Amino acid sequence: MEGSYEKTLDKMRERLDKANFSEWYNDVIELADLSDKRYPIKGMNVWTPYGWKVMQNIDTLLRKGLDATGHDEVCFPLLIPKTEFQKEADHIKGFDAEVYWVTHGGLNELDVPLLLRPTSETAMYPMFALWIRSHTDLPLKTYQLVNTFRYETKQTRTFIRVREIHFFEAHTAHADFEDSERQIREDLQIMKDLGKALCLPYVLAKRPEWDKFAGAFYTIGIDCLMPNGKTLQLGSIHEYKENFSVPYEIQYEDADGEHKYVHQTTYGMSERIIGALVGIHGDDRGIILPPDVAPIQVAIVPIYVKGKQDMINEVAQAVHKRLIEAGIRSRLDDRDIRPGNKFYHWELKGVPLRLEIGPRDIESKSCIVVRRDDGSKHQVALDELEDTLAIMLKETSEVILAKAEAMLEENTTTVLDLRDAIGDDDETIKGILKMPWCGSEDCAETIEKDLDRILLGVPVPIDDPNFEWDDVKGKESNCVSCGKPTSNWTYVAKSY
Repeated sequence: MEGSYEKTLDKMRERLDKANFSEWYNDVIELADLSDKRYPIKGMNVWTPYGWKVMQNIDTLLRKGLDATGHDEVCFPLLIPKTEFQKEADHIKGFDAEVYWVTHGGLNELDVPLLLRPTSETAMYPMFALWIRSHTDLPLKTYQLVNTFRYETKQTRTFIRVREIHFFEAHTAHADFEDSERQIREDLQIMKDLGKALCLPYVLAKRPEWDKFAGAFYTIGIDCLMPNGKTLQLGSIHEYKENFSVPYEIQYEDADGEHKYVHQTTYGMSERIIGALVGIHGDDRGIILPPDVAPIQVAIVPIYVKGKQDMINEVAQAVHKRLIEAGIRSRLDDRDIRPGNKFYHWELKGVPLRLEIGPRDIESKSCIVVRRDDGSKHQVALDELEDTLAIMLKETSEVILAKAEAMLEENTTTVLDLRDAIGDDDETIKGILKMPWCGSEDCAETIEKDLDRILLGVPVPIDDPNFEWDDVKGKESNCVSCGKPTSNWTYVAKSY
């Protein structure tokens, strides 16, 4: 049994080469047992226990941020009547080609066809019209964590491009535009806190008009940079104004007895966030999970010596119990395989800390702790274990985040002339390009065609979620396409 396991580990070691990012990404997800894509519907993968626990831990962070800001969790039905879906014309155009339709109930053809939700505006807003009557009902702040379904026609990729999507979405309704704009700022702060917990740096970009969410007044995209130079959209925040409240008749009576339409926002994010964690933090030994979402924060590996197994097990079990009681997610690995194989197993699965304990450690009343992020080894006194491990987990998060931030910064390039976007190899520079752009669609098309990239949109401040839109301007320059003076800038990148 052990020999077979060793052979499996050897094959894993041979397969993981992050220099070939695309293959590495697929291999590491399989080897770390985050997901199983062998389900007999393309793009609908099975969440394995380990991957699902990572997702649940992320969901817990999301719930924490939303509950703290007065949102209430709801859960709406999966099916949406075609009659409700059709009420917002732009929304139909945005999703019609991606919809899964249900036309029969048993053997009977349905009078009104149903669709599996691609997103939940058209499911929730008929109910909002019933729930909201007075200004005292506002703001209404809800969210749900559900699966959405989109008929993805491009090549599927686990977590990044799938047909059944684990999805978070917050939907709010407000008395006026000013209050809905305050909600946008609150969403940006929630995202900032989440990004720090996940050790994920990102950029915010106000999407150009032709690329905003179907039915939105404007859309802010949340994009991270993957190691292959492509950006990955993690989620988005949308200002709707009255674009949905008018067709869905969501009105309230104000203090003066006048009936007005509500203003609405949404904030959504998908399982892509796990794809970002895997891609940005991983290495040739496997994935590296931020401590806040790692299902196991400390893996305890007893170092057995003949004749002392019982003593070592007793101490290891006591350490395990102490860590659990201290709120540290711990796993005792007492399998009958070699310690080296256990080391590689937990490295592969991205466990932040590995704790080794053997006879000599017990004699010295200490243990060895190895950090996954940098491989450093530390001797830790057993009577100081809980406090020391808590500090090491915090330091691990800080180091992982700093490394990811450096990668983003190093691969973000300011370009003042389109010719400067071409490197020495006659290829467009990888990563995110930031350049002046006059705002016209014609110039956007030229930029995208010449660079084989897409416009992500106007940079939005991250450090100051309370910015004013009038301040979202860059240094006065000239559009890289037409040469006209402009203080408008845009991010440009190759994207998933």
